[in-house]
Amino acid sequence: MIRKPLDDVTVIDVSSYVSASFGTMILANLGAEVIKVERPEAGDPARSAGPPFIDGESPYFMSVNYGKRSIELDLKSDEGLSILRELVADADAFVENFRPGTAERLGIDYESLAEVNESLLYCSVSAFGEDGPWTDRPGYDLLIQGMSGLMSVTGEPDRPPVKAGVPVSDLVTGSWVAQGVLAGLYERERSGEGDRIELAMYDAILPYLTKHAGAVFAGESPERMGSRDPVIAPYQVFEAADGYLAVGIGSQKLWTEFCAAIDRADLATDDRFETNPDRVDHMDELEAELEATFRERPVEEWVSLLSDEHGLPVGPINDVADALENEHVEARGLLTEVDHPTAGDVPVVEHPLRFDRLESGFDDHAPVLGEDTRELLAERGYDDEEIESLAADRVIGSVDRSADRNSGEES
Repeated sequence: MIRKPLDDVTVIDVSSYVSASFGTMILANLGAEVIKVERPEAGDPARSAGPPFIDGESPYFMSVNYGKRSIELDLKSDEGLSILRELVADADAFVENFRPGTAERLGIDYESLAEVNESLLYCSVSAFGEDGPWTDRPGYDLLIQGMSGLMSVTGEPDRPPVKAGVPVSDLVTGSWVAQGVLAGLYERERSGEGDRIELAMYDAILPYLTKHAGAVFAGESPERMGSRDPVIAPYQVFEAADGYLAVGIGSQKLWTEFCAAIDRADLATDDRFETNPDRVDHMDELEAELEATFRERPVEEWVSLLSDEHGLPVGPINDVADALENEHVEARGLLTEVDHPTAGDVPVVEHPLRFDRLESGFDDHAPVLGEDTRELLAERGYDDEEIESLAADRVIGSVDRSADRNSGEES
């Protein structure tokens, strides 16, 4: 059987919401067993994110938790803490996104858990990190987008700042989580030692400022430019006869070919647009010239002419449904389905890494709250009577969910 890269890796995920959860989902996609620890009866607050809901389940929660197992544990109880330590003893990595100091108060900080697993990789995620004057501030994606400068360069120049349409600082942070754990696993193969990885959402987004940070370092003040790019032109959205086009002309060679393809050879010899710096300096005039041309034809005709016939980087502005449901997505298998115990067949957006020798991908749905509690405890030697006792004492949540699921699968 073809294996996945992280088949023998176990990750304990006590995080909530999106940032760290997205990172552990990347690891699950690569084959890791990710055990999501949730509060009994309440679970991850992201479970209530909606509407919409599918049979009571949040699609948003699902989108960052595919392929995980769920156990409900009261970490404020001695019994719950003991079970967590049992899980950690067999794990490779532990991921949390409490506010600084919370893990220590619960007794699940790195030093405490390293006592039961000295080779543990422990990843802590917070809004602003564990030192500095902002360390005690709470933070969500919106705040990080605003405070990091990202919103100051997103939107139209004469309009208020806007956030990106997706929770970009959450998702970027999650990618750093996965990179950090993978780097730690690689290093542990050499040293045999565990380590602690500390990650702040604010820190995670700053490297992505790239050209805008570079402009500040050069003494400039980046501003909102709509879809324009500050250093390349034309590199923006233009209005066609029936919609909008993304046009990315990123080199002088492409510029010459582009002008010929749209039958505007005059632009290639215009002094205002001769070089890329010239075009950047005269964006307003360039936009007016190109917009007048693009409005002469519908989007589909422009894409066919420029992208399909001339190989130029031009494409339509799709809505989300169009982006997910098209012949290219189908051909590359980017949408799959998993069977959910209450929601039925649920579409899943697959992750982009493809290996020649190995597999990746989601084999299972996002878990129902506590779905795997009974099974995970049984795997560690708890009998039915002990499990029922833990449920009665509210150390764990209901143990009926996994039984109901298995019953449904057998019928």
